[in-house]
Amino acid sequence: MGKPTAGEDAVRIGAVREAVGPGMEIMVDANQAFTPAEAIRRAARLEPYDVGWIEEPLPADDVAGHERLAASTVTPVAVGESMYSLGHFREYLQRGAAGIVQPDVSRIGGITPWLKVAHLAEAFGAEVCPHFLMEIHVSLAAAVPNGRFVEYIPQLRAVTTHQLRIADGFAHAPQEPGLGISWDRDAVDDRRVA
Repeated sequence: MGKPTAGEDAVRIGAVREAVGPGMEIMVDANQAFTPAEAIRRAARLEPYDVGWIEEPLPADDVAGHERLAASTVTPVAVGESMYSLGHFREYLQRGAAGIVQPDVSRIGGITPWLKVAHLAEAFGAEVCPHFLMEIHVSLAAAVPNGRFVEYIPQLRAVTTHQLRIADGFAHAPQEPGLGISWDRDAVDDRRVA
């Protein structure tokens, strides 16, 4: 989202809702584009369309703004792809500034810190919907009781030998040992820059 006016965003989201019907989740991402007042105004315009969440509506360091937004809307606020520490997630959760957390294993410092964020979110009744690296995150989301969605971004497809298996709308964790990424070494070598 982020068209010049809230009305334009509402019309677009309304058209999407009409096209997909009530049984499909719609999430919107503002990419840290708004002020707190503008995010509150736009969230109110989207409520009739039963949006699953509003992702990154404000700059990641604006905890107070997210807190105000979360208190003003029934639509969950999602944050996390631009957050790099357990303490940052803790502050959001303690203040009720987010209902969905989206930790990224490559940005938070690895699997152990990612799991700490997920368990912290569980303690606050928040869901985990990780950002990027779906090949790794599908196993992590499956390992915690509050894992809900895995962001589907097939950016590694050109440099891997296996793709994430998706069947009937569900991502399936790989059965092979490892992190879930099967690198195609030749494809990686072909992309090297001298």
